[in-house]
Amino acid sequence: MTTLTLKEKFKRVAEEWSSAATGSRLHAKSPEDVVITMAIRSPMCKAKKGGYKDMRSDELLTSMFKATLGQIQIDPALIEDICVGTVLPTRAPYEARAAALAAGIPETTPVQTINRLCSSGLMAVTTISNQIRAGQIEIGLAVGVESMTRNPDMGTGYSEEIMAHPVAKDCAQPMGWTSENVAEDFNISREDMDKLAALSFQRASRAQKDGTFATEIVPLEALRVDPATGKRTTVVISEDDGIRHGTTAEALGKIKSAFPQWGAGKTTGGNASQVTDGAAAVLLMTRRKAEELGLKILAKHVTTAVAGLAPRIMGIGPSIAIPMVFKKAGITKDDVDLFEINEAFASMYVYCVNKLDLDIEKVNVNGGAIALGHPLGTTGARQIATGLNALERRGGKVLVTSMCIGLGMGAAAVFVRD
Repeated sequence: MTTLTLKEKFKRVAEEWSSAATGSRLHAKSPEDVVITMAIRSPMCKAKKGGYKDMRSDELLTSMFKATLGQIQIDPALIEDICVGTVLPTRAPYEARAAALAAGIPETTPVQTINRLCSSGLMAVTTISNQIRAGQIEIGLAVGVESMTRNPDMGTGYSEEIMAHPVAKDCAQPMGWTSENVAEDFNISREDMDKLAALSFQRASRAQKDGTFATEIVPLEALRVDPATGKRTTVVISEDDGIRHGTTAEALGKIKSAFPQWGAGKTTGGNASQVTDGAAAVLLMTRRKAEELGLKILAKHVTTAVAGLAPRIMGIGPSIAIPMVFKKAGITKDDVDLFEINEAFASMYVYCVNKLDLDIEKVNVNGGAIALGHPLGTTGARQIATGLNALERRGGKVLVTSMCIGLGMGAAAVFVRD
């Protein structure tokens, strides 16, 4: 009989663990799991003319905090940290802290902000999850918010050194340019782009009409300002207002190019994400704490992956980040029941679905950003609310969310429904 060294024993145990059934590991429950007990979103409303057009970004965030307090089912004093993902506000930390206090969150609960552009909502969730996993806190709130209506001036440009660098200078280019680069470099047809864009509208239209979205949406109080008198009133917004019912690929094919100066000009206002205002919130804690408080557990957060790539083709980020998160979680695409991939532009959406060979019946089953909009800081958290809602309705277990990120990055995360 061969006697194994301690090192060899550890190696054998590791090999046995890694070769065990993925399902048993993925779906195993531990008191230390980081779980989600609430995932909600506001209605998504068109920037500058939709439901939140008269609101400042801090007012939108305050309203979302208030709505969240009505949903968390715990004393807000138990929240040990809040992370707000947001991109555009020039005073983001000030707005986040002040909005939390104004909404009724105790001054004993600290607030931080995070900005990784289009993934900021997911980064907020991941930050809170990591704090819980490290034992720093037991309960935390992640929020994603963006008022694209209040998009500030983005500054005066970059330094000469940056603009002289062959790759760094691409960070100064508009996102529409990157969409056309993806379409051009990877031979994505306008027809395929319009086809998936139409599917997004059709699925979102169905989900709105049959009440699917009502489960994930929390109505928000919105301000109205009379342009003649300046009088301020409030209204309640309860539905997305950017979904274009009855959209077809044929109709989208008639829309003119938004960026005819680049590539073949395949990107249009109909096959790109809408410019939208909105917010979302996710409450996380240990499984032990959730059970102690008697809360329903929606899902556990397994892991998140972030990838870097050339800024000029930033849209393909999910095609890199998703395989990375598969590896981290020890799964394959066959283990995934639903995907939420942010539809920043149809060019990247078509590319990622094709590159990963995904079943479109598992991807954005209730529509995506082309139909609902892409408030930059919100999307990463909104996808969790939308994805978990869809997962529960379909009786699925595993959700993967992902998005491309401006400046050349991609992110993806794995969640398992309880």
